[in-house]
Amino acid sequence: MEEIVFRFDVVNQLDDLIFTLFKEDYFSYPENAKNYVDKIVYFTINSIETFPNKITPSELVHLGEKYIFYKANSRTTRFVFFESSANKILITGILNNHCEDAKWLK
Repeated sequence: MEEIVFRFDVVNQLDDLIFTLFKEDYFSYPENAKNYVDKIVYFTINSIETFPNKITPSELVHLGEKYIFYKANSRTTRFVFFESSANKILITGILNNHCEDAKWLK
């Protein structure tokens, strides 16, 4: 089993996501927004080694060399970017299908 590490800015992004989801009324309670983000993290940690990954298109390679996707709900897919070496996987970025950069992903 490889060590899985989240880059500091990705951790901050996930923390900000909890606040944004609650503030923008996607969830009525902060706990529900936290649970949503916890599911993204859980999926990432438990699936990154076995879920089929894809090579990141050159337009987005600054986010990481490979990515996997997590279908959060019927409207939102999260793309988790990462780098891997030796016995370590570094989570380097997360996008969703609603952002402009998602047009480069399949």
